[in-house]
Amino acid sequence: MKLETLPEDIYQKLVAAKTFRAGTLNLRQLRFATVDLELHAKYVPGGSESIYCADQRVSRRTQVLPPHPEDKFFASFSHIFAGGYAAGYYSYMWAEVLSADAFSAFEDVGLENEKAVKETGQRFRETVLALGGGKAPLEVFVLFRSRELSPEALLRHHGLLSVTISA
Repeated sequence: MKLETLPEDIYQKLVAAKTFRAGTLNLRQLRFATVDLELHAKYVPGGSESIYCADQRVSRRTQVLPPHPEDKFFASFSHIFAGGYAAGYYSYMWAEVLSADAFSAFEDVGLENEKAVKETGQRFRETVLALGGGKAPLEVFVLFRSRELSPEALLRHHGLLSVTISA
């Protein structure tokens, strides 16, 4: 069997496919999280707005295409009604932001730099892992990264920001 190198144009198509619709998928998560918070923080049962109207309002702000008037996705959104995530769906995306930004500390020092990666890992261990729930999560994160949280790494990992490669 003869092994051949994948042609560059095919490789570039595979790379492009990796991030295809990444923005749409992020907006979908934002819709779910926002409508969850809206229903638990602002919605008034029996008030002038139905849960479906609230969803339509949120969807107009978070979706590329306008929602279909008959869209009743709540019928299958069991996370917030029966799944124990009431007013907590946002934690999916929040966890992704934390994870990506924490991993970017390792990227920043250079993943091939074994000494720097080990030092960063030790700092992660002494802050995030050691302090755990003993301090407020943002406070622990700031101790690890020496700055507040940023969504930039998540957007970069999803292909929504360009990657800067240093020489």
